[in-house]
Amino acid sequence: MQAPGPRIETARLILRPTALEDFEGFVALMSDPDSARHIGGVQPRSVVWRGMCGMAGGWALQGFSMFSVLERSTGRWIGRVGPWCPEGWPGTEVGWSLLKETWGRGYATEAASAAMDWAVDHLGWTDIIHSIAPENAPSQQVALRLGSRLRGPGRLPAPFEAATVELWGQTREEWRARRAAPSIG
Repeated sequence: MQAPGPRIETARLILRPTALEDFEGFVALMSDPDSARHIGGVQPRSVVWRGMCGMAGGWALQGFSMFSVLERSTGRWIGRVGPWCPEGWPGTEVGWSLLKETWGRGYATEAASAAMDWAVDHLGWTDIIHSIAPENAPSQQVALRLGSRLRGPGRLPAPFEAATVELWGQTREEWRARRAAPSIG
C-alpha cells in the first residue's frame, strides 16, 4: 500500500509518496538521537506510526507531503524530503530528514532540489521556506546550496512552539532563475 502521488527520479534517488513498507525506515530515523534531534526528537514506534500516517494522509488530503526517499542503486529507504505545510506552519516548506549514515553524500540537496521543482511546477508554490534550528549547521549548508537565504526567526505551531527556528527560503522566481543559470565548473 502506498499513498497516492507522483514518483520522481533523480540521478541517484527515487522520491515517492509514503508506503506501508517505509515504516521500519521511519522507525530507524526517529530512533536515532542525531537524526531525530531537529524533527521532534526520539519517538516510540507508536508515535512514529502516527507521524508516518500523517505523511501519507497529507498526500490524500492535500495532494502533497514529504516524499519517501530511496537510493536508486539499492532501493533502500533513506529518509523523507519534500513539501510540508501542516496547520499553523510558518509557510510552505520543503524540508529534509535523512538517516544519519547517508549524511554528507549530497542526497538532501539532490532530493530537495527535485522536491522544490515539483512544488513550484505542480503545486504552484510562490515561496518556499526551510525551518532550521540555529545550531543545525548541516541543514543550513543544504539551504545555502539550494540558494536559500536566512530570513530571520520563525515560530512553529504547538506542540513545537518552544523550538527555536530560523526561516530560510526563496521565492519561486529566485528558484527558477537559479535553476536556469548555467553551471560554472
